[in-house]
Amino acid sequence: MNRSRSQFPRPVLVLSQCLELEPCRYDGGIIRFELIHALAPHVEYRPVCPELEVGLGVPRDPIRLVASGDRNLLLQPSTGRDLTVDMEVFGEQFPGSLNGVDGFILKSRSPSCGTGNVKVFDAMDSKAAVRRAPGIFAASVLNRYGHLAVEDEGRLRNHRIREHFLTKLFALARLREVGASGKMARLVRFHAMYKFLLLAYDERALRSLGWTVANPARAPFETVFAEYRDGFARALAETPRYKSVINVFQHVYGFFRKQLNRSEREHFAQQLERYREGQVPAVAITMVLQSWAVRFGTVYILDQALFAPFPRELASPADSGKGRAAGR
Repeated sequence: MNRSRSQFPRPVLVLSQCLELEPCRYDGGIIRFELIHALAPHVEYRPVCPELEVGLGVPRDPIRLVASGDRNLLLQPSTGRDLTVDMEVFGEQFPGSLNGVDGFILKSRSPSCGTGNVKVFDAMDSKAAVRRAPGIFAASVLNRYGHLAVEDEGRLRNHRIREHFLTKLFALARLREVGASGKMARLVRFHAMYKFLLLAYDERALRSLGWTVANPARAPFETVFAEYRDGFARALAETPRYKSVINVFQHVYGFFRKQLNRSEREHFAQQLERYREGQVPAVAITMVLQSWAVRFGTVYILDQALFAPFPRELASPADSGKGRAAGR
């Protein structure tokens, strides 16, 4: 068994500071989110509170997004302050100060940090939302780093979205290390390790990325790597379709099917159906398949990142799947 697949790099993760770190919400509160504590041993946090950075204190009067034609303004109704330009400038400057970032967890529905479900009102004193959009800071992040693992904590309460986020976060951190090595052999190994996982996300991307690593002589490593990195990030842009993931699970199951007894086959079919219905996360299936790969000594299967896309301590097979699954 290749032990190296379970050794994960530490992703660099930008985090809204009000999530478990500091009581810096507008009301002086702090947002409880257990994933932040679970992630702490595995990642390097870069905390930020954009509202403090533009000069607002704690506590502070609420701010909101207000529609101005096609543009969204960041206003403070109680004072009439327009913070739009200050936040836009900070949104441009802060990402530029980051080195080797792999992802972001931002505060949901925040006028500064919400990733897409923030109410935009038609006036400072209005109660009617005319549309929804990202917060001003989040919009800058999505514009510059939207190809990375970017989510808000509200969406991460849904197990399918969380699995996708963690998979992408740790894959990008591992890929960043491959790029830093400058070695084509490591990129080839990375692609081989992520074959089944890419198959679950985007079969055409798997073939295209395979061609990229199979023809390295056509360009310097840096050029080949940049092409691969961009294609890999695009392939993992969205959560994979249930049908595609199930097809990969069934493909892997085919390696063991004839060696399993009737009860084991029935158990797998039941778990697969529960996954199809959204009752259990993907890790509930991969743990079963991985146990069979260990039992039958199928090294080719054990080496696949599909079975350990992120540290096992972050997985929760009993997760109910509750949480906002709506898109941005």
